[in-house]
Amino acid sequence: MRLRHPSGRIVHLSCEIAPRPESNLPGLVGRLDTYGAVRGRLGVDRLGVNLWLPPALAAALAVESRARTRLRAELDARRLEVVTLSGAPFAEGGGEQPAVTQPFNEADPAWTEPARREYTLDLARILLDLLDADAVRGAVSTIGLGQRAGWAEASEKASTGILRRLSAGLADLAWQNGRAVRVGFQPGAGYVLDTPEQTVAALSRIDKERLGVCLDLGHVARTWADPAAGIESLTDAGLSIIEVRLAAVPGGTTEPWRTALRQVFGAAGPLTEYLTLLSRYPDPTPEQMAADVAYLLAELAALGLAPENEPCPAR
Repeated sequence: MRLRHPSGRIVHLSCEIAPRPESNLPGLVGRLDTYGAVRGRLGVDRLGVNLWLPPALAAALAVESRARTRLRAELDARRLEVVTLSGAPFAEGGGEQPAVTQPFNEADPAWTEPARREYTLDLARILLDLLDADAVRGAVSTIGLGQRAGWAEASEKASTGILRRLSAGLADLAWQNGRAVRVGFQPGAGYVLDTPEQTVAALSRIDKERLGVCLDLGHVARTWADPAAGIESLTDAGLSIIEVRLAAVPGGTTEPWRTALRQVFGAAGPLTEYLTLLSRYPDPTPEQMAADVAYLLAELAALGLAPENEPCPAR
């Protein structure tokens, strides 16, 4: 779903397809029906969805153009749009829990391992074929480098080399396709990226044109002493906020994530063009997901965002 910010910029709102692994394309396609029904309930022309493709499925799709064509056709048939893919979980058993900060998954390779780079580049190759014709770029989210415990100079050196090769791979894909994919690293409790200061320090030497930060506003609100100041410190350091993720739960009135949401999408924003609504349910019904989307849309309307084909509301 495309929203227009008062600045005139477009923000893509996507619904996360909950991270229950699907090992094959038919299984994934079967899950799209729920989101086609969500689109119908909301009465919108297109609905954005954020997919998690486990590594084995991503590797297969990356080399099978006919499979990518089929997936794109299935998305189009349900009027679903994909501009972001999640590469944060890795193991086939999943690495996320809905609506909470991601726990460690011991099977997840850190950004010291080539497998993490190859998985991310597979996702970038797939995303380029899933983007709508008028989209100029998309985004992939990933973990905050690795677990802080045991992260040492050797880890830092290995990670730096792999991130350089990731940037080179993304640049090559952009040259071949004429469209770009950027990667956002997500801070989380216990990761190398956690606090704003740790995130700025760890990403100080990355390729800032293609790499940046993916923020879970729930984590930011719960663990950062001053969410607005923390977000500002990232942008002051030249880091792009590639994607924002949020579990917006209807019924509350004092959610601390509102401060972070205002910082990202307020008058000075938007600081990102991608917003992903996290599922609160392992297998949501269309009614549940549509209610959460409607709630978040109301929160965004209060900040002046409106559907692309409607005028921005007066503020």
